[in-house]
Amino acid sequence: MTQFVPQRQLRFYMTSVAPCPYLPDKTERKVFANLPFSEGVYVNDELTQAGFRRSQNIAYRPACESCDACVSVRLLVREFAFSRSQRRILKRNDDLTRDLVEAEATVEQFDLLKRYLGHRHPEGGMASMGWLDYIAMIEDTAVRTHLIEYRLPSLDGGPGTLVGVSLTDVLTDGLSMVYSFYDPALSARSLGRFAILDHVRQAALVGLPHVYLGYWVRGSRKMDYKSDFHPMEQLTRLGWERVVQPVEGTEVS
Repeated sequence: MTQFVPQRQLRFYMTSVAPCPYLPDKTERKVFANLPFSEGVYVNDELTQAGFRRSQNIAYRPACESCDACVSVRLLVREFAFSRSQRRILKRNDDLTRDLVEAEATVEQFDLLKRYLGHRHPEGGMASMGWLDYIAMIEDTAVRTHLIEYRLPSLDGGPGTLVGVSLTDVLTDGLSMVYSFYDPALSARSLGRFAILDHVRQAALVGLPHVYLGYWVRGSRKMDYKSDFHPMEQLTRLGWERVVQPVEGTEVS
């Protein structure tokens, strides 16, 4: 694949040191760049493949001096075989409708997000997010992105109850799951895991080889669930390498 060279050189910045949200007694620091509006699609592609994540029109990655626990990971779609437990999760959610919609914020989505954050991450940095913050999170972007809405079946012919949302970027080599949230009252459905499995299915349907899951943080109960999905690759100093022996995860964030 020919490497894209932006017309204007990207400027990278460093954040100040802050407490780590994943590991106790650790600090974090990030390097970030603003995605250019005219070339955001191509720059986002290459930075994601280089281990960056997107938040609105900013691409960032960890730059911690004393810790390298955060590792970029992606699933290998063409080799992915659903396990027995994963097939049960898919079957459990067969009744859900799946709608691909434009990246436009709605009050219905925001209400679901607030319930999710209040139950799963009450002390996290997003817990105080307001309506305007949510609009920016969804709509402030110049890349190829969309929302996937998962709904319970309707009993009256209208749209069913919204139970899950995924903000997803479309890259040249895969789907990047930017952020997902779901109804915490439906824990028996394993909606967090279901969203990942559904993205694997959709990537396979359109011939994309990867699903990017962001960072796998070893030692963090919030993030270890990602190791339940394989075959998986992690980004090392030598490039993308297969994770040979995944460690069984604990919970979905």
